Amino acid sequence: MAETGTPADEDGGVGDGVDRTPSPRADVCVVGSGPAGALVAHRLAEAGADVVILEAGPRFDFSRRAAQMETHLRAGMENPWEMGGERDAYTTAGRHYPLNAARVKGVGGTTLHWQGMVMRLHERDFEMRSRHRVGADWPLSYDDLKPHYREAETAFGVAGALDNPYAPPRDEPFPLPAFPPSHSDSIFAEACESLGLDMHSVPNARNSEPYDGRAPCQGFGTCKPVCPSGAKYTAESHVDKAVAAGARLVDRAPVQRLEHDDAGERVERAVYATPDGAEHVQSARRFVVACGGVENARLLLLSRSETYPDGLANTSGAVGRYFMDHLFAGVGGRVDRRTRQNHVGFNTSECHQFYDDDSPVNGLKLEFLNYAGPSPVIDATHAETWGDELLGQLRESYGTHLTMGALVEQLPRAENRITLDPSRTDDHGNPVPHVEWSLDSETRRALRRANEIQRRVFDELDATVDWVVGPENTGPAYHQMGTTRMGSDPESSVVDAEMRAHDLSNLWVVGSSVFPTGGAMNPTLTIAALSLRAASAIESSM
Repeated sequence: MAETGTPADEDGGVGDGVDRTPSPRADVCVVGSGPAGALVAHRLAEAGADVVILEAGPRFDFSRRAAQMETHLRAGMENPWEMGGERDAYTTAGRHYPLNAARVKGVGGTTLHWQGMVMRLHERDFEMRSRHRVGADWPLSYDDLKPHYREAETAFGVAGALDNPYAPPRDEPFPLPAFPPSHSDSIFAEACESLGLDMHSVPNARNSEPYDGRAPCQGFGTCKPVCPSGAKYTAESHVDKAVAAGARLVDRAPVQRLEHDDAGERVERAVYATPDGAEHVQSARRFVVACGGVENARLLLLSRSETYPDGLANTSGAVGRYFMDHLFAGVGGRVDRRTRQNHVGFNTSECHQFYDDDSPVNGLKLEFLNYAGPSPVIDATHAETWGDELLGQLRESYGTHLTMGALVEQLPRAENRITLDPSRTDDHGNPVPHVEWSLDSETRRALRRANEIQRRVFDELDATVDWVVGPENTGPAYHQMGTTRMGSDPESSVVDAEMRAHDLSNLWVVGSSVFPTGGAMNPTLTIAALSLRAASAIESSM
């Protein structure tokens, strides 16, 4: 049933004329409209299923993207995606985890402000326990996911090249040609060649030429947090396709809990709220939880019952546990030549040379950053300097910086987890997510190794190092993973290889929360591939 406008008294108090009352019993209720939920909803709607999508946040008007970019660039660096406050409250323990720094609640989810880099996991990532006696094995292999990776790259419109000698095997080219190396990449290439380091292109979910009704990249350089041209993929694309195929989208409708039948074998209802504070019940034959690595676990924990006192689908006790992220290692400095920093807002070259060499076991990938910090332009425009003085500062400080980064794998540990904090509640009176997160010695060792390689490159360039981010001052890449892990054993995992919950026959959980291990590759392409695999399984069950 397609979304239609209705009188304002049915819109939940927003005043936008959108009907937020429940649909009749649907075939599938999808909770969340990021890449996981959007791809599942589109696939099932195209197959003829009656699909309802419940999204906690609003639909952002694309015509306002340029204004959102300006909001970000102006003094104060405001969040253009309206994150924060009671709605998005959380608490942390151990190492502070800045949860709201890089998530979005809205139609399209975090793809609204992601960087757009999309790599396949390597074969070793699916077999960490078997190969290295650490972490866990996935209940599926790279070969099992390979066709879904291909489908995901087509859905996103990935621009890439077959120039990475360390990439896992593939059978076809990328949908779009790769972006050429940036000017600063060419500077790094001189040093890397001398040191025997291999550079290769980065697959990007942004258009290098027109694709799927979207324009090619215009080079605004503000990819994170806002792409004003629409060249970068967002899940809005597949939400729109799902609605065109007959799905119904209900925005500003945060799901409060899922309720199951008397036997505890099937989910029957999603209870959601509207902005006026009213609660509504959406019934469906199948449910798909697609809220992200933290909110997936939180929703299941909020849905506890007498049958599931520790949280829905949590007889294993694994819901919320094994929380992982990627850690950042970086070195930044200056060289005595023009680098054209920030000329490109995304990475065009990287290095996977140290990913599979098992020394240390934690994977790492090196990145050559085209948004080298600091940004003197933004810093200067926020200062009280004007005229010739400002121009002199910019001429002196801008355009000679270089930055290398790295993503480092964090292995799953049960004590890193998402729980509920009853001492603080959100705008609907629910306990907020509580993030318990810390780093182990193996992760720190991998961070140090990344810094050592980066310093070698800067020494080869005869660069002045201005800053280093390493083991003690590292931060997350905001890739939340592992909190509803998949596995073959129901006693130690939440979902199976098709992302169906072990405990309930009509509940699927999709997204990075199902990753048993995280590797060191940006996770969104794997999120998409797994979601398409789950969609096929759901379609087969109908």
